[in-house]
Amino acid sequence: MKATSPGRKLSTIDEYLATVRDDRRRTALQRLRARIRAVIPDAEECISYRIPAFRLHGAVVAGFGATAKGCSYYPFSGSTLRALARHVSGYEQTRGSLHFSPDRPLPAALVRRLIKARIAETRHRGQSSPFAPGSTG
Repeated sequence: MKATSPGRKLSTIDEYLATVRDDRRRTALQRLRARIRAVIPDAEECISYRIPAFRLHGAVVAGFGATAKGCSYYPFSGSTLRALARHVSGYEQTRGSLHFSPDRPLPAALVRRLIKARIAETRHRGQSSPFAPGSTG
């Protein structure tokens, strides 16, 4: 990503994507955005913890970002990836992020599964998970 102006806070996903220098990463993230929108067309696009995210019924249920090596998907939960471990085992990951390369984007079926699991989680808990990537929002 290229640096934004000091103190400039991004407020839209389009603004975020404009900061992504690498065309392959930007294209992969635009594709992921479209896949997320296809699953949850009524979700509100937002920036949460400085990354593009999607809020549904008050809970952030999906997000994405460019990384130094590729791209990441964020379920905004510490348990979604564990719950879908067998489906995401082929990807590098942390507790709260799933990493992929622009050359190997997340399949639409996996994106759907991740989002559906996260939505079910938020309904079960009655609120969004306190875990989210980053340290500021």
